[in-house]
Amino acid sequence: MTLHNEALRDHACLIVHGPDQPGIVSAVTALITRNKGNIVALDQYSDDANGGAFFQRVVFHRLDLAAAISAIEDDLAQTLTALGLEWTLTDQSVPKRMAILASTSDHCLLDLLWRHRRGELPVSIPMVISNHTNTAEDVRSFGIPFFHVPSQGPDKSAAEAEIVKLLAGNVDFVVLARYMQILSPEFLDDIGVPVINIHHSFLPAFIGAAPYRKAKERGVKLIGATSHYVTKDLDEGPIIEQDVARVDHAHSAADLQARGAYVERAVLSSAVQWHAQDRVIRHGNQTIVF
Repeated sequence: MTLHNEALRDHACLIVHGPDQPGIVSAVTALITRNKGNIVALDQYSDDANGGAFFQRVVFHRLDLAAAISAIEDDLAQTLTALGLEWTLTDQSVPKRMAILASTSDHCLLDLLWRHRRGELPVSIPMVISNHTNTAEDVRSFGIPFFHVPSQGPDKSAAEAEIVKLLAGNVDFVVLARYMQILSPEFLDDIGVPVINIHHSFLPAFIGAAPYRKAKERGVKLIGATSHYVTKDLDEGPIIEQDVARVDHAHSAADLQARGAYVERAVLSSAVQWHAQDRVIRHGNQTIVF
């Protein structure tokens, strides 16, 4: 267990969401108290006090959590289900398993591996999968298994089937670190875990090849990046994080690309960290980030 996870021993995170109504906060806090928990962080939000949706994230400490968590879950099922609420409970000392899919660009991939090695991301990384081999040695230098799954031509079904075999039962979520392949709806169904993507914020203004050259020719003043959950609708999933950087006429297309890569790294790492810490609640095509 890492020092980070050791610090979170006996800490649980409870996510609650559903129709807003009087008494939710009281019910949740009373439940934690009667299960001998001590609340250390609590965030909540209602999008409309009159019949809207309610969202809550509670972190609490409970000695011998592993032994007590089953009883707490039974209490949650009985108490919160009666209120029409959905919930998840996670042991914060257990890192989520994160697989990374990458292509030839390495800036987001290596940034995630570096932050993981420094203990900044509360995850384990069981594998990196790429449709190219240029990052293999870099990945293995971090002690992370690297798998090459070629993906060429219009039919990606064989490559996707191989990736599904690698991921099945081994990961809790997947990150696309500039993985330049469109994932099929069948693939998303088969892996059955959240997928987080990163892309430059020019979409859909400068789609296709050489977006930074196109942006330079247009004279843009802002560049940026967006990280979002992947859905069956291409690049239209719920947004987790975004950021921008100012540019001007003196910046070349290469300058824009370099600044864009910096923003992409920061935005993706934040999205990964928040997801791993159970700070993101999906609500339709939006997110609530605590």
